[in-house]
Amino acid sequence: MTVPPPVQQRAVDLNIQLVCPDCKVIPPNISEEFSSGDLVCADCGLVLGDRIVDTRSEWRTFANDEGDDPSRVGSAANPLLNGPQLDTVISQRDGGSGAARELNRTHGRVTAVKGERNLLQAYKDISAMCEAIGLPKLIADIAKQLFKRVEDEKLLKGKPNESIIAACIFIACRQEGVPRTFKEICTLTQVPKKEIGRCFKTLNEAFHETKVQTMTSEDLMARFCSNLDLPMDVQKTAVDLTKKAKELNTLAGKSPVSIAAACIYMGSNLFQQNRSTRDISVVCGVSEVTIKNAYKHLYKERSKLVDEKLTAKQLESLPSP
Repeated sequence: MTVPPPVQQRAVDLNIQLVCPDCKVIPPNISEEFSSGDLVCADCGLVLGDRIVDTRSEWRTFANDEGDDPSRVGSAANPLLNGPQLDTVISQRDGGSGAARELNRTHGRVTAVKGERNLLQAYKDISAMCEAIGLPKLIADIAKQLFKRVEDEKLLKGKPNESIIAACIFIACRQEGVPRTFKEICTLTQVPKKEIGRCFKTLNEAFHETKVQTMTSEDLMARFCSNLDLPMDVQKTAVDLTKKAKELNTLAGKSPVSIAAACIYMGSNLFQQNRSTRDISVVCGVSEVTIKNAYKHLYKERSKLVDEKLTAKQLESLPSP
């Protein structure tokens, strides 16, 4: 007697994007008209689909008591989880006897989908880490989607979840234009820099269709200047110094963080907003020696780097290295 092969459940592919064939606008502006059951492009009015199913909760109740929950169809399906997600949950409230709590716990262990507990824990860790360093919810959602794809495609098999989470947060920040340095992610996740680098390299090659932007000094300037309580004039000057230094190859071979720190140090001294190398070192995560070495190169080329609008007195206020 032959055993029939197990039926594989269809997983939701989060990377499929529906685009209007006429407008071809990305991101697409598609509206769901639940009243007529159509999927319509909000820009040109082209009907992309019909007979769509309304997945929202049905807010009608047929109970005699008004205190009952009128939602009869349950919550919306979560694409970040596997399985049909139509499980029944036993309430824990039973008057304090504790029997319902034990039943709830036992029922949860029996009906749990394989691997769902690890996913839920990973999503919880991603949300907590992103909230700890003030990242928006959009970054956390993108990191969760990346983690789900890594788990489905087995891209980092054998790697600990902490390393995968760190790499996903790092890539999500790069994709949305709010990059964080390796050192910041290391401090947040307690994962070694080399391990994050290996995971990032593997995922960057696998996610070839996603745009992972290269981090530049200009991307870090606004956040560093804000943490140092520097005015907008200093920030603009530091950005100009960075661009001119790249054109003249003054700081060739230096990391973006080192360039940003040295330009902030020079810009703050030009506007008498003196910040010590120690203060900048704490905020930027670069050693004082690195800042001073980079500042030496900037000081030698100060006449070419500094804007002509600045006076000679401001140039003389620069401390010698």
